[in-house]
Amino acid sequence: MVVLSRIYTKSGDAGDTALGDGTRVRKHALRVEAYGTVDEVNATVGMARLHAQGDIGAELAAIQNDLFDLGADLCRPEGGEQAHVPLRMTEAQVERLEAGIDAMTAQLEPLRSFVLPGGSALAAHLHLCRTVARRAERLTVALSEQHAVNGAALRYLNRLSDWFFVAARMANDGGKADVLWVPGANR
Repeated sequence: MVVLSRIYTKSGDAGDTALGDGTRVRKHALRVEAYGTVDEVNATVGMARLHAQGDIGAELAAIQNDLFDLGADLCRPEGGEQAHVPLRMTEAQVERLEAGIDAMTAQLEPLRSFVLPGGSALAAHLHLCRTVARRAERLTVALSEQHAVNGAALRYLNRLSDWFFVAARMANDGGKADVLWVPGANR
């Protein structure tokens, strides 16, 4: 259980922060960039939830919880002595996203063009979630090239942006209101 009795500690005033294992690093360290961007994804999901109902709303709530798990995973370096078992992403979380993608895709017509971000308010927010999730994934991949990263965390981020894309299509009247790219339309 987390207890936050004070929000500011002043311990980061010199530009460093503590990881989940207590190690101090600079606030611009790649690991901090990765889990900080996961937090940013979570904030965009919160905005999307303002427009969501039903199954998509419920799944967005589950995704927000998963994103806290993912942040906890990324802020705790792999290996080393661990006083507590670290929280790590699991294959079950990845598989839940895959099942959701498959269920939504089964209801959609195949795409014949790329989709422009937009359409309904929910779809536009989900596209923003998708792009920030892709940035979090790029940063986490870069982190994995320097430090060990849980493979399920990487797979989750990769599936997550796909989930947001397909959910955005569902939010656009099952894809019927998708805004499609017209190559060279404004030449």
